[in-house]
Amino acid sequence: MYRFFEQLSSRIVAPFMGESSRNSKVWPCRCGQSLFFRNSQCLACNAALGYQPEHSRLTSLQPGPQEGTWTLDVDPEAGLFRRCANLDTPAACNWLLPANDHDTLCAACDLNRTIPDLSVPENPERWRKVEIAKRRLVAQLISLGLPVIPKTVDEDTGLAFDFIGVDLEGNAPMTGHANGLITLDIAEADDAHREQVRAQMHEPYRTLLGHFRHEVGHYYWDRLIANGPWLGSFRNLFGDERASYAEALERHYQQGAPADWSQHYVSAYATMHPWEDWAETWAHYLHMMDAVDTALGFGMSAREMDLDYQPFPSSTLYDPEHPGGAAFLSFVNAWIELAGMLNELSRSMGQPDFYPFVLPPAAIAKLHFIHLVIQQEGGRADEVLQAQ
Repeated sequence: MYRFFEQLSSRIVAPFMGESSRNSKVWPCRCGQSLFFRNSQCLACNAALGYQPEHSRLTSLQPGPQEGTWTLDVDPEAGLFRRCANLDTPAACNWLLPANDHDTLCAACDLNRTIPDLSVPENPERWRKVEIAKRRLVAQLISLGLPVIPKTVDEDTGLAFDFIGVDLEGNAPMTGHANGLITLDIAEADDAHREQVRAQMHEPYRTLLGHFRHEVGHYYWDRLIANGPWLGSFRNLFGDERASYAEALERHYQQGAPADWSQHYVSAYATMHPWEDWAETWAHYLHMMDAVDTALGFGMSAREMDLDYQPFPSSTLYDPEHPGGAAFLSFVNAWIELAGMLNELSRSMGQPDFYPFVLPPAAIAKLHFIHLVIQQEGGRADEVLQAQ
């Protein structure tokens, strides 16, 4: 037993030793204390902290020559930075922006079109939770090289967020996406409300981050698939999106998903329409990439454990002959092993499964297709695969 804990503890402290890797999710303060993605101040030495999205790194800061400017301990020659103006709001944003930027908000906060009414007592805490999830989303999009352009820069193709509650007539907003505007019912930040809706909708999973990843999938379908070279391949794989969405929605809520849906889709909701199949699969792709990236950053792996999982063969890929196919398949199989390990950890605490889904071979082809689209657009999706 002692040897087991000795080995386990050495694996746990591994990411704290040596230099950070590409996929590190923990960074060192100048005092040696470990820092995490949402931290804005070191708990050991009280150093100011800032997240630099362009380089996916959190660092302790030194005051710059002008008031309100800072330099990075991790890279003093990188120039001067300012902390996001939302640092001292309930959003508690810890991101940085160049000191010569005319804006006062960081790349994540600059996407907000509407924030919650903070005079409502519950809304400051709700907004804090929403922004934590949104920053994780935006950080991942940037790390993948995907374009993140606010509507204030490009109204037609940009991205924006509305975080709103019930209107004056007591009607709750509909969470969704329309032409680059992602609307979120701020009540989704309340755990009890979200769990009630999840149970009513018979969903195995419902989180703020999940909402964001799903809805931003619709946004990137418009940007990367619609009227582009991938459209024909999309239709062959996901179906024809020109089918009536309204009719598909009505049919789904009246009849439910087909009995064999689990053999072809990542979720029951994905069966509703090709757009929803894309958005659900896109969200799962982001879940998987971020979770594996995080696990690697912490030195976690299920490869040393004897888990009885049959790996997916190359024939399940969208393009089995693609040069990067083997790396993607290794990533998927690593995810299956990791999810199995984490599900068992959740069960040991009496909690629901960490990942309450089963990926069929048909979904692997769709995930590979999305990976190829993102890699072509951003050029950085393969970095996670190469790090394994």
